[in-house]
Amino acid sequence: MRLDLPIDVSRRLHHAVRRAGKNEIGGVMMAEQIEPGHFTLVDFTVDRRVGDEAHFVRSVDHHREALAEFFSLTGSDFGRFNYLGEWHSHPNHPPVPSMEDVRSMERLVQGEREIEFAVLLIVQARRGALALSARLFQRDAPIRDVAIVGV
Repeated sequence: MRLDLPIDVSRRLHHAVRRAGKNEIGGVMMAEQIEPGHFTLVDFTVDRRVGDEAHFVRSVDHHREALAEFFSLTGSDFGRFNYLGEWHSHPNHPPVPSMEDVRSMERLVQGEREIEFAVLLIVQARRGALALSARLFQRDAPIRDVAIVGV
């Protein structure tokens, strides 16, 4: 899978992570599907609640509202624009999923909701740039790396 990260989205993400300092933050990601397996990150939410130095739990209601607004703006064209997954920062350790992150994403795609796949993006603000990693979680499939491409 490939995830394009436009420069304006990357800058907004970097700014949000830097503002949170040593506390984890996160939210959900909305993307445009370019072709099967190829997405462009269009927007993301930032939870109003900030986590602590090693933990973040997002607020469901805030993100539900943001998704509804995104779907309205994109004409509810779910085949092209949709929820892509979750993101959060790791300001104090490497930007790779923890075991807790993995379990949470596996519950998401194996759960009762109709989410067949979701991407987890982990970010860390570094001098003038973001360190990133992304993993694809799919129902009844192994975890796969996602290629992140700056646009």
